[in-house]
Amino acid sequence: MTVPVIPFAEAEALLDWIAFTEALAAGHKLPKAEIDDTFLYRGKDTLLSRAAWIDGMGLAVKSATVFPGNPDKGKPMVNGGVCLYSDSDGMLEAIVDFHLVTKWKTAGDSLLGALRLARPESEKVLIVGAGTVGKSLCQAFGAGFPNATQSIWNRTISKAHDLANEMGNVSVAEDLEAAVREADIIVSATMSSEPVIKGDWLRPGQHLNLIGAYRPDMRETDDTALQRSKVYVDSFDTTLDHIGELKIPLAEGAIEHGHVLADFYGIDGFETGGAEDITLFKNGGGAHLDLMTGRYILDCWQAARQSWNDTNLDG
Repeated sequence: MTVPVIPFAEAEALLDWIAFTEALAAGHKLPKAEIDDTFLYRGKDTLLSRAAWIDGMGLAVKSATVFPGNPDKGKPMVNGGVCLYSDSDGMLEAIVDFHLVTKWKTAGDSLLGALRLARPESEKVLIVGAGTVGKSLCQAFGAGFPNATQSIWNRTISKAHDLANEMGNVSVAEDLEAAVREADIIVSATMSSEPVIKGDWLRPGQHLNLIGAYRPDMRETDDTALQRSKVYVDSFDTTLDHIGELKIPLAEGAIEHGHVLADFYGIDGFETGGAEDITLFKNGGGAHLDLMTGRYILDCWQAARQSWNDTNLDG
């Protein structure tokens, strides 16, 4: 049997943001994933392999190479691939484009959190950060909240204008504090180690969705925001003791573990915020989400191939 190699553009045309969030929610109804990460280093170069196994879904190994010198050679710094294996016999089922899995996992993770926590009538979405993830968030939240307007803020304002021009239906926010105060949904994807969004700027009825901080020393918001909010995460295991956004305030006593109300394995405990509530979602990622994303992509790929085969046989 030929193992399919699923490329970015052809596969992405088959995907749907809302259907994907439903697939993520369904994946968390299965037994909890077993996950493990391994690292290999050569100087500044890195090989990261993330493995996940979900009983009833299968296995995935996502390998990422990080070569900081690549941009000087006109090549991407981060590359890799995702291998999917059968749950029943361990056979290799597909190799999926690394960047496609990463894009949809990251933005879809946050979109699922927002769809469960943000007020459905939200009218204004603010994207903080105009990098690659910022573009994905514009697409995902445009699908999830189609009646809301979008604006982008970036520390280098010219990059915000570049992304807004590329997207075509997005405005640029010049003043971050004013934009946060005005927005109904704030989605942050920066590389900041210090809080860029202050809790004093928030108002009841808002939803704050945090993506950027991924190291123990990184934060995008402050203690005040956490203390004022109903806090949820995608995974207790990948956020509470690993990411500065929660690790630091927990260690310093600014919040207690019970302040984080639920993760996706208890997604029925996610409650849409009322007019007097601020909800906060922290996206921490994890190999189990790579597996769920890769499986969704493979399912869409196989369904499209089956449809094509049926059409040609009928013809």
